[in-house]
Amino acid sequence: MISRRQALCQSSVILASLWGQSREGFAAESEEPVLDIHQHTHYHGRQDDHLLLHQKAMGASVSILLPAGSLQDRPSTHGGRSNGLAARCGDTAWCQRVAQAHPKSYLWGANEVTDLDSAPTVIESWLKKGACIIGEQKFAVECDSAHSQRLYALAAEYQVPILLHLQHQTYNFGYDRFHTMLAKHPKTLFIGHAQAFWGNIDKNHVQKVNYPKGKVTPGGLTDRYLADYPNLYADMSAGSGLLALTRDEEHTKGFFQRHQDKILYGSDCADHLGRGPGCQGAGTLAAIRKLSPSKAVERKILWENSRRIFGRFLTAS
Repeated sequence: MISRRQALCQSSVILASLWGQSREGFAAESEEPVLDIHQHTHYHGRQDDHLLLHQKAMGASVSILLPAGSLQDRPSTHGGRSNGLAARCGDTAWCQRVAQAHPKSYLWGANEVTDLDSAPTVIESWLKKGACIIGEQKFAVECDSAHSQRLYALAAEYQVPILLHLQHQTYNFGYDRFHTMLAKHPKTLFIGHAQAFWGNIDKNHVQKVNYPKGKVTPGGLTDRYLADYPNLYADMSAGSGLLALTRDEEHTKGFFQRHQDKILYGSDCADHLGRGPGCQGAGTLAAIRKLSPSKAVERKILWENSRRIFGRFLTAS
């Protein structure tokens, strides 16, 4: 007999495997490849040639370019202040163009402002052209809004994940209710990211604190969601992900052990160099390698879990 948690974990692996059957003949650039699921074009003005150099210096074999939506002046973009993912990031056409110019280095996603009536149609048009993910969804809407749920359904239909930036009272509100979406949309593969997602590894998390520090009490919402819902994965990127790794290293080792099949490496890094103390993505890579309880777990987080999901989009050599 296996436990409910073991059964759910096995279901998660099977779901991702069915979506991401890898094309035969794919050759990684190194013996230990890394798939970075979270990167942006023109991030705070960074040029595309710097992005590629950053990726190579950091050690990522393949990166997924996550686009912004269209420029809109509406409440869901905070009156336009959150356009470009609040970081001047490029749109879907830009990401597609860069990825097509470097097909062995990049995959690309599709995005649009959540509550535009045209959002599903726009995103679907890009999915038909080869986008591998919806997101990063970073807009001021309720996480269980009707507009959001149209995109969750679209992700399931096209068997691609949807990546959500979850931030208290700022983007995709209502994380305490997010479990209702995980249950309602079991065929949708969700990837969680950002402050609310990573703050809530702690059972005692104060929601208004975006970057909590100190020891972690296990059993927070994120820990429970990952354990209980096979369709939720974790994006390790950004300052929120790196802080979650380093604030309590003993907790991180246990967290990695518990959720080793559901954690994905991402950088979300605007650095130009790809190395050194100023490179957040390189810092996250180092922390994963240091704190993984085994080499097998490290390889799952840095490559195998993501390849299971995105394998069918990887370019065959």
